Amino acid sequence: MLGDDRDCMAVPDEYTYTFVITSGSHQISTVQGETVHGLVIKDGFGSGLFVGNSLINMYCVWGELGSAYKVFNQMPKPDVFSLTSLLGGYTKQGNLDMACEIFDRMPVRNDVSWAVMIAGLVAKEKYIDALDCFRGMLSDNKVKPNEAAIVCALSACAHLGALDQGNWIRVYIDRNGFPVSPNISTALIDMYTKCGRLDSATRVFNSISRRDVHNFTSMISGLSVHGLGKEALQVFAQMLAENVKPNEITLLGVLNGCSHSGLLEEGASIFNGMESSWGVAPCLEHYGCYVDMLARAGYLEMAFRTAKTMPMEPDIVIWRALLSGCRMHRNISLGEQIIHHVRQLESSGYKNGQVLLSNSYAYLGNWVSVAKVRKLISKRTDTSDLGCSWIEVNGVVHEFHVNDHQPDPQISEVLAKLHGILTQTKLGGHVARMIGFVYDSSEEDKEHPSGLLGEGK
Repeated sequence: MLGDDRDCMAVPDEYTYTFVITSGSHQISTVQGETVHGLVIKDGFGSGLFVGNSLINMYCVWGELGSAYKVFNQMPKPDVFSLTSLLGGYTKQGNLDMACEIFDRMPVRNDVSWAVMIAGLVAKEKYIDALDCFRGMLSDNKVKPNEAAIVCALSACAHLGALDQGNWIRVYIDRNGFPVSPNISTALIDMYTKCGRLDSATRVFNSISRRDVHNFTSMISGLSVHGLGKEALQVFAQMLAENVKPNEITLLGVLNGCSHSGLLEEGASIFNGMESSWGVAPCLEHYGCYVDMLARAGYLEMAFRTAKTMPMEPDIVIWRALLSGCRMHRNISLGEQIIHHVRQLESSGYKNGQVLLSNSYAYLGNWVSVAKVRKLISKRTDTSDLGCSWIEVNGVVHEFHVNDHQPDPQISEVLAKLHGILTQTKLGGHVARMIGFVYDSSEEDKEHPSGLLGEGK
């Protein structure tokens, strides 16, 4: 089309190029966009604001951040939209250092800029930083949060279990007359269920006049996480009655609820009918729930057979579920078969194979083998998958990491309190079950509270 204009002596202007570049950003190939960029420079529109913003956005969509930054540096007067597009490109690729640098140097920020930064922090699991950023947005009198910013802030609260801060955001929504969209309702339900307030989640759910698949999915998943499988099935039945089609996440939530509630018959029926009833082919997570369901119910051979014959490679969660079932039903023989199978996977480079092997030997009480595997694990330089947890106390979020070299300032008080609780339970006749621990340590060490805090797998 652009070529036809040139043949007819019609010279494209800045607005023509803007639309053409925007169209090019939706193409799979970068050739067209790069060709148009060359024509832009040739025709002298390279310094134009609208063309420049379109080029930055196009390159960010393709992940070509170097080219996007080059365009930005050549613009004589970039605006807030230029910086926001660049910011979005870096957050999308997870480069928070560069994103924060761009964000901090922005002379003016709009609601989209703030939302993009908050979303980027949430995506990288920087939940405390995300809430700090959200509070910074509220302190900026020139801008008000949009739906995306509120949803991301609620998501951060959900992951942190920060009920007080989540409630505060809910009050802010109500006091400022902010429209409660389906997305915000879903975020509120998710936040309340993850914070253990199913009553509040149910009130939000019941207040929605026209529920969509995300509302139902959030409610079902929340009930399932709390072991309320029957209640989750009731909401699922309500969903089908309202002619709302479930998606893969909905069905995962239902299966998870059935697994934790011992509803094998119902869960198996839903799993086997996923594709024929709702057009959803079971993926790895669905198979994981099904294997866990069978293992918990004692159908260990069937669970093991399912894991070996499923159309994709089972992950560490599935093998853990099988081993947990073997431990629960005291099937040592099958547990050893599974360990042999996992050992073969580990030797072929199976991700997390060493951790799984260590846990597997611990389940069977083979501490000599545990020690050998743990020695190999200790030599790893990659610590990206080590455990981390959060808890909110009096509105303050405390963060704990495995092998943390900078522990929480109150860690001594936490350990002292935990030690007191363990002592009281021991005096009351409780005997700690050590079979699930993966360290080859003395019985006294296994009961020490620091050992409990150190296990992150």
